[in-house]
Amino acid sequence: MLCHLCASTITLYILWTTMAQVSGQEDKEKTTALKDLLSRIDLDELMKKDEPPFTFPKTLEEFEYAFDENGQLRHINTGERFVFNAREDLHRWNQKRYEALGEIITQYVYKLLEDQCKLKKEVIPVDASDGEPTSFIYMSTDALTNPSKLLILIQGSGVVRAGQWARRLIINQDLNSGTQIPFIERAMEDGYGVMVLNPNENFFEKEKPAKFSPIPSPTEPTDEPAEKRERKDDKEGKKKKEFYEKYRNPQKETETERIPIRGSGSSEEHVLYVWDHFVSKALAKNVFIVAHSYGGLSFVELINQRENQVKNKVCAVALTDSSHNIWLQDTSKGTQDWMHQNCQNWVSSPEPLDTPLDSMLPDCPRLSAASTDHLWPVTAPGSTK
Repeated sequence: MLCHLCASTITLYILWTTMAQVSGQEDKEKTTALKDLLSRIDLDELMKKDEPPFTFPKTLEEFEYAFDENGQLRHINTGERFVFNAREDLHRWNQKRYEALGEIITQYVYKLLEDQCKLKKEVIPVDASDGEPTSFIYMSTDALTNPSKLLILIQGSGVVRAGQWARRLIINQDLNSGTQIPFIERAMEDGYGVMVLNPNENFFEKEKPAKFSPIPSPTEPTDEPAEKRERKDDKEGKKKKEFYEKYRNPQKETETERIPIRGSGSSEEHVLYVWDHFVSKALAKNVFIVAHSYGGLSFVELINQRENQVKNKVCAVALTDSSHNIWLQDTSKGTQDWMHQNCQNWVSSPEPLDTPLDSMLPDCPRLSAASTDHLWPVTAPGSTK
């Protein structure tokens, strides 16, 4: 009986080994066939056939969109909201189209700041030489001379520029939701000078010609060893895969050289520069700040660097979903105490507006923003009242 079991086990082992060898041979043949198929595909031509060129309108009118009387972006013919997936299964093309529209929105908001809010543009650095990369901020005409009150607006990180809280909200909801214009107009009505910072304009980008690794054409069979040829095939297959991933991934098609803007190489650096060259010279006895998300972190860095100046000049700070961290930013105990008395942080929460929430850090009280969306401050808090 035992010998019979041993014989059965040996038979099953031989059968399993044979099947594994056959399966391995089939897998190898499939791999070879796949490599051969890939070698015959001209991915460059495939890209041209599958994806339209990245040429998009330069104005809202050419995009066939306009903002209506409610500040909502609508198609001028159908009245529908903006549609991201204008072409199915072409995510990269849709993304590039969205980014092109976003750049137009940025210029549109700048025009609103200048024409509707009557703000003026101030170039920074203030002593920029000819040809030097520059950025800018916006200020009301009385921002530096108003003896009483000055409101400073600091946005979060990302693609948004001066005057914006969130590009997605401007496009998908309305101008009041996604821009700082309601804050600016309310502040000016109440007698404030206004200063709109631009912390995400950090570099001047110069495009370089696109560079792609050439894909070798299929070659005729040679007498070189199979192992060497297989390594070469693997290398060529990797190049094809990298090229294909670069094609499918929604990234820029051209490399860029980034030249930092002096004084604005980062959000923190920008806020500090504006403080030193503008806010510190303002006549206002009372400075109020609204800082969203990363703007809150930049404000905490400012007070770490200019502690006495900020404490003497700033009387209230409204943070909205601030991403600051007093431990990681090495904030002093005196600054933490000052923040507890002079700052409030409205955070994402489904609770009613202004509902007190547990504070995770001993810096400033946290209140509900009555929204679970991180993208914007929801309402102009009490700093403009």
